[in-house]
Order: sequence, then C-alpha cells, then structure tokens
Amino acid sequence: MATLLVKNAELLVTMDESRRELRDAGLYAEDGVIKAVGPTSQLPTSADVVVDLSGQIVLPGFVNCHHHLDQTLTRNIPAAQNNNLFPWLQAHYRVWASRTPEDTRYSALIGLAELAMTGCTTVFDHAYVFKNGCRVDDQIAAAQEIGVRFHACRGSMSLGESKGGLPPDDCVEEEDAILKDSRRVIEAYHNPSPGAMVRMALGPCSPFSVTDGLLKETAQLARAYKVRMHTHLCETFDEENFTLSRFEKRPVDWMEGFGWLGDDVWFAHAIHVDDDEIARFAKLGVGVSHCPNSNMRLASGIAPVKKYMDAGVKVGLGVDGSASNDSSNMMLEARQAFLLARLRMGLLPPEGPSKYRLLSQSHPVRAREWMTAREVIEIGTRGGAAVLGRLDDIGSLEAGKCADFFSIDLHTVDFAGALCDPVAAVIFCAPQKARHTFINGKQVVKDGRVATVDMPPIVAEQNRRASKLVHGK
Repeated sequence: MATLLVKNAELLVTMDESRRELRDAGLYAEDGVIKAVGPTSQLPTSADVVVDLSGQIVLPGFVNCHHHLDQTLTRNIPAAQNNNLFPWLQAHYRVWASRTPEDTRYSALIGLAELAMTGCTTVFDHAYVFKNGCRVDDQIAAAQEIGVRFHACRGSMSLGESKGGLPPDDCVEEEDAILKDSRRVIEAYHNPSPGAMVRMALGPCSPFSVTDGLLKETAQLARAYKVRMHTHLCETFDEENFTLSRFEKRPVDWMEGFGWLGDDVWFAHAIHVDDDEIARFAKLGVGVSHCPNSNMRLASGIAPVKKYMDAGVKVGLGVDGSASNDSSNMMLEARQAFLLARLRMGLLPPEGPSKYRLLSQSHPVRAREWMTAREVIEIGTRGGAAVLGRLDDIGSLEAGKCADFFSIDLHTVDFAGALCDPVAAVIFCAPQKARHTFINGKQVVKDGRVATVDMPPIVAEQNRRASKLVHGK
C-alpha cells in the first residue's frame, strides 16, 4: 500500500461541503485515496512519500471539461488568427485531417503537460477528426504517459459540404464506422469504477457537422453503455442561423428532439441561450462547459454563467482547443472566467428611470451578480466534477476522494501585498504555475516541471511536426 503525507501547507482549500479553508494543514492518502484532511498536527507523522508544502496554498485539482488536445499542433497559424468560428474551422479542418497518430501523441503530451503545470488533474478531450489511422486511443495513451485522469471522447463528423455541412467531405466519416468504433473504445477503455483513470464519452461534433441519424443513434448507444454525451452548442449566431434556416428550430430545441437534453449530457460554450433554455438545462440536469478564452478569441460572445449558477445549472471550465485559446492554461482560464463574468455584468442595460446603473456591492439587488474568486475556484473544481458526473470521487479534498491536488507558492513577487486573502489572490492576481501537482496520489509536476515525461525533447519534436503540418517544412 503506497502512502502519501502532505504537511505544513500555509493554507489548504478543501472545497468540501462546508468549503473549509485550513491553515497549517495537509492530507494523508493511501493508494491514491485521501484518508484524512486537517491540521498537520492531527495527521500521521510518516508515509512512503512526505511532502512539506510550507509557504504554499493547496487546492483541489482543476477539472477541464472541454478540450481538443490535437490542436496544440495548430496554435497561432496566420490563416486563422483573425476569424470567427466558421472561417476559423475552415482554415483548420484539412490540417487536422492530415495529422498522424505520432503527431497526435506529441500534441496531446504538450497539452496535457501544460494543463498539469497549471493545476489541472482531470482532463476531458473531444477528438473528432480521425484520418490517417488516427484513433482516440492515441490521446488515451498520451494521458497515461503523463499520468492525468482522463475522460476521452469518441467524437465524430458525418455531414460534409456536399450534404449541407461545414466540414469538407474528405474530413468526415461514414456513420456505421463511427458507431462501430464508438462501441469498440467504450468496451476497451471505459471504467465506471470510483477513482477510474480513464472514462469514455461520445460526442458528435456540432449541429453543422453531423446528421440527425448520427445524433439519434449516438444517444441510444451512449445510454445503452451508460456513458456521457457531449457536443458544442449555442456557440455562435452562425450556428443558430444554421439550425433556424435548416430545421426552423433554435439549437436547444433541435437537440432536444434527438434526446440530447438530460443529466448525462453537457454542452461546450452554451453562450446564446434564453431564460427558458437555461431553465430547461437546470430542470433536466444538463451541464455546461464555460470556455471564456476561446469565446473571446473567436468573438463568439459572453456566456451567462451567473444566470446558469443562479438557476442551478452544472457549470465547469474548459480551455477548449489550443488553436482557439491558444493555450491549455487552467489558471488563466479561471481568471478569465472571473473577469468576463464581471464584464458581462457591466454591459447589462440600466434599470429604472436613471440612465446610470448602480454597481455598488452594497446594492441589495445586484450584490449576487458579482462573480467571486471562490465561485470561480468552485466552478473549476466541484463544478467540473459535477459536469463529468464525478462529484463522488473528485472535485474536493476530503476523506474518500481521490488525491488530486496542486500547490502554488504564496511568497512571490506576484502575490506580494495580497496575502490578506490568499484564496482570492489565486484568482485576482496574475495566473501562476503549479509548484507541485499530484494525481491519484502520484506526483506529476515537481517544482514546476513535469516529473513523468522528459519534456524538452517533446517540445522540440512538437515544433518540428507543427511546422511540417502547417507549412510543409
């Protein structure tokens, strides 16, 4: 039995039911499962691995609810720097389709390393372009190399340009092949047990890239195997115009007709929704992955995150693809979610006879609209766990949960003068890299560097492959 003792943390944020924040604290774990959390003086005094986190804050690992790891190969390409979603996708489809399984491995290792170095311990990845022998197995293998907890999505596209879809015909797959491979990967990899390191989901890509039949059959297959379902929805007005013109329905209504509203479903982005749709999400248990950086990068809009939270909708954070972000930095994502919610509040029209809108925190009606630092941390931890259906084993630091956590140095230039509230400083101040990251009780990041894979050769090879893929040299 492998044991782990973490001690002397200046502050430990549990995010448990009571949202306890403990000083001079730590945790004790056995075989990757937390057995005790509390003041250092109340924990065991020895273990196989003992980590002294003096001067550091410890937080539950972030849960990334939406990503496309293969897109780290196509960060910052000139043809897609100044586009919104549809032309941005058209600049990328064939590049993504030309990648090889080895390209995917390097791309995934880069994205996963960046996530782990910014406090992320559970990663959901939505791969949906499968050509040249690429399979979702490639991303799963990379996640196992790094050592992250991984939710892999067997995504899909079946509606090419010739049938009215957005992607080129040579980038989509036949539906029978999609469904056959979906069954294969679920049977090969999905582990529903508590503490599982790999789980599967199914994810037709978007309303403008899949057929009605694929949506229906995917929902039936997912529910037969009891795996979760995911897609992009309500991301842009272009998407809304697509479903209105083609089906005479808004995106949410259209998806509901195929059985795609339920507590086993979550949507990426979900920006352009009305109050009725938010109420339906809450009633039926639909989750949302908020992707603030991508939403700003592509000028998609500002998701009504506070409305979701007030209505009881499950909300998590997602970094989205590293070609629409263009990073895999969870600390940055959390801070942007915090700031963007406040920007949205400031853009709301004034109420009442005055042309001025009172934004004082003392205003009794408006106080709850402020997105707080602790709310953002909760979205990134407990919220993401709830979206992925894993609040029973991840998302907080308490006995019985997985030992997934990270630490940040508090006594740095970046936090100097802000330690009257160290928890809020994590969000208010500049985004920091993790000092240490542990996943399932094992150290994946040590002193700011990935400890499980030698990254410098990976970075060099990634740059070589990206240059060849994008520029042909």
